[in-house]
Amino acid sequence: MPRPVFAVLVRGPSMAPTLRHGDALLVRRGGRPVRPGDVVVATFRSRPDLLVVKRAVRAQDGGWWVRGDNDLVTDDSRAYGVADVRGRVLARYWPRPRRIGYRPV
Repeated sequence: MPRPVFAVLVRGPSMAPTLRHGDALLVRRGGRPVRPGDVVVATFRSRPDLLVVKRAVRAQDGGWWVRGDNDLVTDDSRAYGVADVRGRVLARYWPRPRRIGYRPV
């Protein structure tokens, strides 16, 4: 059975300025439902091997349309389509601990 809380490491600039390359995050499976504006960990249906950290934009086709906060990087639903959310980001625990909250989209 998977653990309810797990850790991920941010790679790349797609979530800047909210998150940066090298940030370590705590992610929760389950809990309250994902809503637009949440930062999530997801896999694209077209790229199930690729685990990404993105912002949930809208529910679509039983999954989520997700986008990075950095509009110059397009490795999100604009390129890969609908994603399945694996968990919601709770906090960054390294290098500067802080909660990662909801942001309207």
